[in-house]
Amino acid sequence: MAFREFDGALLTRRSLLRSGGLLGAGAAFAGTPFGHMALAQSGQWPAVTKMTTDFVDARKVANMVAVLGWGQRDPEVIARGRLALGGEAVAGYDSLYRIYSMTKPVTGMATMMLIDDGKLGLDQPLAEILPAFVDMRVLESPAGSLDDTVPAERPITIRNLLTHTAGLGYDINARGPLKAAYARNGIVSGRLSKLPIPGLPNVTPAPGLEAWADRLAKLPLQYQPGTKWHYSFALDLLGRVIEVVSGMEFDVFLSERIFKPAGMDSTWMQVPQSEVGRLTTNYGILNGLPLPLDPAQASIYLDPPPVKQGGSDLVSSPRDYDRFLRMLAGYGTIDGKRVMSEVAVRVGTSNILPEGVSTDGTFAHGVGFGAGGRVGLGEQAGTFGWGGAAGTVAFVDMKRGLRASLYTQYVPSEAYPVHADFPKAVAADLAAMAG
Repeated sequence: MAFREFDGALLTRRSLLRSGGLLGAGAAFAGTPFGHMALAQSGQWPAVTKMTTDFVDARKVANMVAVLGWGQRDPEVIARGRLALGGEAVAGYDSLYRIYSMTKPVTGMATMMLIDDGKLGLDQPLAEILPAFVDMRVLESPAGSLDDTVPAERPITIRNLLTHTAGLGYDINARGPLKAAYARNGIVSGRLSKLPIPGLPNVTPAPGLEAWADRLAKLPLQYQPGTKWHYSFALDLLGRVIEVVSGMEFDVFLSERIFKPAGMDSTWMQVPQSEVGRLTTNYGILNGLPLPLDPAQASIYLDPPPVKQGGSDLVSSPRDYDRFLRMLAGYGTIDGKRVMSEVAVRVGTSNILPEGVSTDGTFAHGVGFGAGGRVGLGEQAGTFGWGGAAGTVAFVDMKRGLRASLYTQYVPSEAYPVHADFPKAVAADLAAMAG
């Protein structure tokens, strides 16, 4: 397979989406004095302002928007750059960004709502909802033959799907025969561009979420359920679970139960033609230079998604995603309206990893995991969030009422250290506020 190097990172589906797990907010806050943060004066975010300004002024990215807020207060918005390099439209609070894996916490909270409704159980076997997942087989070796399998020792549960401990693989990290089988069956993640991209195979996606899930059920797991944290198709599969138990199409459920009640009117899986003027361009970084991969006017997100994926398919605005974080910070309420129950938010933003699961060498090592997002432990307890493959990152500190998010558009995300630099900049400003 031919690959093209983007600043040393192979442009593969793995490099495009794996960085959703690189959110390191909790570690950045270690030792930071938070005691009086909520009383600090607003508008004091010099480190974050410098970060956004430096990236845009150096033309590393076309734009960068940071949103920071306390509790239920209106946020501070720091916006730099334009929707596209050389363009005239200025990026801001209502611009539209491909948030990729920041879709996962949204799907996770949708699942928590159905658990709260009594339509799902946290430890309910998946096969009770999707019978095709009964009697699963597990590869003897993650990269081994599809015929060399053993029976699953326990059923996949809803908890396993929420926390990436179901034993499922991902096309971005599968190896050998399983990776090839995913491609043959159209089991793919993420949408990048209508343009042919060197290094990415031309795979025809499965015809819809139901067929996608059925095909996934016929392939073996990489690991025994409940034994190892492994970034996977789990949140995408939960989209199908949500459809079955709610009786609504996945995207309709998100709209009716989360987006509309929370006042999120600019979050979609397909950007309406009327809103193209707000859509950013996504860039690939080649030898330090950004090249347009998904121009707004011809974006792949203007077309309906072939598979409505709960792990990567949403486009949203900084305003909308901040409202999602604000709803979580309000333990399910926003603008006096209850969107989720308090207990559903508390459980979803807490560590619900199965007891004894191994996280060694993974994105979840040393931290916990909640409903589709990483959870801080110890001194960082109360933080919940995740990042996206095109440089977006978002988290909420439930204990302190802080919400923070950053938006830009480039791939692969590891071309620049945005996922690490943003939490560090926030922590530096918080320390200065506490002064």
